[in-house]
Amino acid sequence: MRLKGITSIVVLSVFIITLLWTVLVILAPFLVPSGTLTDLSGYVGSHENDEKIADLAPLPKAMYWVGDGQCHQIASRSYFLNGNQMPFCARDLGLFLGLAAGFGVLTFYRHKVYPFIALAGFIPLGIDGGVQLLTDYESTNVLRLTTGIIAGIAASLLLVHFVFVLQEDREESSALRERKAPPSNRQG
Repeated sequence: MRLKGITSIVVLSVFIITLLWTVLVILAPFLVPSGTLTDLSGYVGSHENDEKIADLAPLPKAMYWVGDGQCHQIASRSYFLNGNQMPFCARDLGLFLGLAAGFGVLTFYRHKVYPFIALAGFIPLGIDGGVQLLTDYESTNVLRLTTGIIAGIAASLLLVHFVFVLQEDREESSALRERKAPPSNRQG
């Protein structure tokens, strides 16, 4: 099925999912009473904040629970909205914003993607995060957000590149099968 002006149903679907996710991440602090969640600092891969989020409504509880398991949620590396810490750090927020923006543009505009150039979009994040990890350097939330956005756009470019390659292969295979089909099997 082809929709006019849409490059791919798959890309459109992923855009909708990433946009919805990003909106939910941004809305989560507004779905909690102001000043309720002020320090969620912890570790990736664990749930240290189960008691803090236990009494939240289901949607913000789910968002903060996922954030708790997937992000360090260090308060100084996170943004605060409505007096509450966001469920993900500034860099993760940037990644989500970049993914949504990249998939959004690529939903309506098919562009030739050069994978090695797209991979370069991960370099700023790697430098900023890597230097911070290995030295006393402390990045800023604006820089974390910016490098996350760049890496999110790069990731969307790479993923969409592979979607387009798979679509082209499928279309070529269909055309080849149609050419090889005996005349009695062709639709006319």
